[in-house]
Amino acid sequence: MARPRPRPRPRSGITRIVGASLVGTTIEWYDFFLYGTAAALVFNELFFPTADPLTGTLIAFVTYAIGFLARPLGGVVFGHFGDKVGRKKLLVLSLLLMGGSTFAMGLLPTYDAIGIGAPVLLTLLRLVQGFALGGEWGGAVLIVSEHGGARHRGFWASWPQSGAPGGNLLATGVLALLAGVQSDAAFESWGWRIPFLLSGVLVLVGLWIRLSVTESPLFLKARAEAEAAAARGQGGGQDAPVVEVFRRNWRQVLTAVGTRFGENISYYVLTSFLLVYVTTHLDLPKSTALNAVLIGSAVHFVTIPAWGALSDRLGRRPVTLVGSVGMAVWAFLFFTLVDSGSFAVITAAVTVGLLLHGAMYGPQAAFISEMFDTRVRYSGASVGSQLASVVAGALAPIIAVELLKEYDSSVPVALYLCLAAVVTTVTVVLARETRGRDLARAAADATTATTTASNAAPTAATGAETTGDATDGTAPGSAPVRSGERP
Repeated sequence: MARPRPRPRPRSGITRIVGASLVGTTIEWYDFFLYGTAAALVFNELFFPTADPLTGTLIAFVTYAIGFLARPLGGVVFGHFGDKVGRKKLLVLSLLLMGGSTFAMGLLPTYDAIGIGAPVLLTLLRLVQGFALGGEWGGAVLIVSEHGGARHRGFWASWPQSGAPGGNLLATGVLALLAGVQSDAAFESWGWRIPFLLSGVLVLVGLWIRLSVTESPLFLKARAEAEAAAARGQGGGQDAPVVEVFRRNWRQVLTAVGTRFGENISYYVLTSFLLVYVTTHLDLPKSTALNAVLIGSAVHFVTIPAWGALSDRLGRRPVTLVGSVGMAVWAFLFFTLVDSGSFAVITAAVTVGLLLHGAMYGPQAAFISEMFDTRVRYSGASVGSQLASVVAGALAPIIAVELLKEYDSSVPVALYLCLAAVVTTVTVVLARETRGRDLARAAADATTATTTASNAAPTAATGAETTGDATDGTAPGSAPVRSGERP
């Protein structure tokens, strides 16, 4: 009698983890960017009506920035519990909060219906969005980084980064479609609500996918070690993860902020502010800016993983510097091209700008993840990245609009964008290379290992690292660490 075949064990390979993170981040960024696009196109009239269109837009962008102010708080709260109870549970919670608040925005009455209550409710929901997104980024990139190994970490971890242009692509695409098939009156009356209500369906899809993946193996290992230490009476007196981050890892936090500074500002100038500039300053149709961003975002989406893969070969720093130095130069060429008024030229300007942004953004997930130890990685990555969102991304559209109002010229905005790119360039030049770090090792051990392994043959390093690129959800192997090397 033949023995029954053993049932195969469920696998949660790296591609499945990446897919779940990509879908989830795309949905969350769709929700977040939907507000920014609507703020540039209709919220100034529906929720913040004023005699001056630019002033109404400026006020709408102030509430847009409020969402960024909640992101560090979300990063602290989600980071703390993500380091305590796991990455997966917090990612599910962030998706529910983001989707619920976006869906509710689609049901809000406007200023004409309830007066001041309309912008107040809109602002409160924006705060919930920001809080949720503050916890999303760190968890999404870490669950990918901690499943894969060192050799291809830049490539795999860059896929959740593609969720940002993916979400922007989806949000802009839906709004562009509606604006194209509806009259302006119909779009401003009820058409703008459809993309917000659609979020409810997208969240259900995202939850189904996210609930199917496994928890980070490095987190499970770290938690088991902490529990074993506590059982031996050796686990007392440890600081909360976020406290330890600020006490022991403040340099890494500042490096993360500086690395994201130029990237964050450039993205919101190239996308959100561009919608305002094209429609109010150049007096071109909304569809011109929307379609240009749509095409640029599509190219951006597919090229971010290529930049991540390149960082696995050359290092995180060199690839990031290509983007930051390039953006410092492109800032002036960008507006010169946009001022031509030609749709083809505007599209080319946006696309090249987003390609340079991708060089900064693609390696970023692996770069920041590799700065922190497992026990505080969610907190450190979240706090560093979300602090940058406040000092950079939140203010970028506001500063750009105010500069345009004050000087009636794009030159001050280009200078602002250039200086932001210079900040990132200086930060990355001063930072240490992290490519190849074994995330299972503590940073102190990694530094020691770097000195020991620095003379190892490249072939030996490659062979050792290959064991860490498991696709079955296992923990990475003990690859040689090069966290202190400079390319």
